[in-house]
Amino acid sequence: MKNMTDLELYYNKFNEEKRLNSRHGQVEFITSMKYIHKYIPDDRTPSDIKILDIGAGTGRYSIALAEEGYDATAVELVKYNLGILKQKRDALGNALKGSLTAMQGNALKLKKLEDNVFDVTLLFGPMYHLFGHDDKRKALSEAMRVTKPNGIILVAYCMNEYSVLTFAFKERNILQCKEEGRLSADYKTLSQPEHLYDYMRLEDIDALNNELGLQRLQIISPDGPANYMRPFLNQLTEEEFRYFIEYQLATCERADLIGAGAHTVDILRNKKE
Repeated sequence: MKNMTDLELYYNKFNEEKRLNSRHGQVEFITSMKYIHKYIPDDRTPSDIKILDIGAGTGRYSIALAEEGYDATAVELVKYNLGILKQKRDALGNALKGSLTAMQGNALKLKKLEDNVFDVTLLFGPMYHLFGHDDKRKALSEAMRVTKPNGIILVAYCMNEYSVLTFAFKERNILQCKEEGRLSADYKTLSQPEHLYDYMRLEDIDALNNELGLQRLQIISPDGPANYMRPFLNQLTEEEFRYFIEYQLATCERADLIGAGAHTVDILRNKKE
């Protein structure tokens, strides 16, 4: 991954905790957790199931899963985020039913982790910041390496159309984007490392899976329309927001919505020899 210093500076300033606790962050978390639980093996006790969280951020998923009793490992590149994650883990102490190992690491080379260890692997952050097909392929290959044969890998991507609609048009940066050559003729975002985020279309995701021989089980939109509606979500009563969550869970698998939201989560079986 390039421009690590810029990325660390970004996350040192970006309030990840505030985003996660916001209503649009809650939509993403609740939806993603539903599908993590759907694919966690149910033939063993939680303490016997190993879950890896690559790009764990401040630990939203890895801590929640450790609280449920799973054997979780969190790998995070940014020291600032890792420090918050460890503080949160340590503050819970004996409240953690499972275990949580936290370490610094790079999604492109998980050198501290052995082959074929994890039942479920989450790759929820790194693909946002990896530029070009090759680096994304390396990260996905590393996730495959450390995941057991027939294990489950959940991969999150930032989606192209949300970026164009919000940054280029809603925030009125379209003229700058055209001047700087940041959009192709068919409005595919042409990001560079200095932009920090990279964006995908479904055909880009399909190409990665096909190259690596990964079997898709499902692909979902974990946030649906939530990111388009941030101020409106905040105005909802608790009862109204519960109905929005119900709507999101009822529609997040719809093929006519996947790709339009800010993110997708691709749920894959690690088909390897």
